[in-house]
Amino acid sequence: MRYNVIKGAKDILNNSSYVVKEPFKYKNNWNKVFKNNNPICLELGMGRGSFIINMALQNPKVNFIGLELDESQTAYAVNTIKGNKIDNLKMICADAKEIINIFGKEIDTIYLTFSEPWPKRQDEKKRFTHESYLRLYDRIFKKNKHIILKTDNKILFQSALESLSKYWYVFDKVSLDLHNDERNIKNVMTDFEKQYYKEKRQIYYVDASFKG
Repeated sequence: MRYNVIKGAKDILNNSSYVVKEPFKYKNNWNKVFKNNNPICLELGMGRGSFIINMALQNPKVNFIGLELDESQTAYAVNTIKGNKIDNLKMICADAKEIINIFGKEIDTIYLTFSEPWPKRQDEKKRFTHESYLRLYDRIFKKNKHIILKTDNKILFQSALESLSKYWYVFDKVSLDLHNDERNIKNVMTDFEKQYYKEKRQIYYVDASFKG
């Protein structure tokens, strides 16, 4: 799925109260950004933001942060909110590798929804479930580690299960066909996923945790 470039994206981000312009200043103080001590969930690679926005709307007692590198996609997410007031939602336009400079041990759950699969073996270190990223997540999880992943890419899913397993994560829920799973796993769809649902594409899902 391709995204259009949003004209004036930088200005949209600079003028939005949802976008945290200097996130590095708030390391260890995100509870003050939200003005409460509710759990904080982070989506890496939020794209156009449909998932994180709807999660925030459906779970008002949980704080949500969407991180996205691309300015146009972040601007699209901002425009999607329009006149709505969502107090438990913030967005960051930054590289995912910067999370250890943005957060202390403050994150309760990390969402990886339809991340770039990087299917070639030489690119596997770029996957958000590679051990190098899992080590970064260790430094921002508040206490217990909790990752929820969704993808339509079989290679990425297989790689994620292997990587998480080697890193001592336990799989609380696994689905090889999320939309047809008889357990009716609670699910908020992304923009990608809505299209894939129409195409009856198989969606892979894992809810993994490690209680250290």
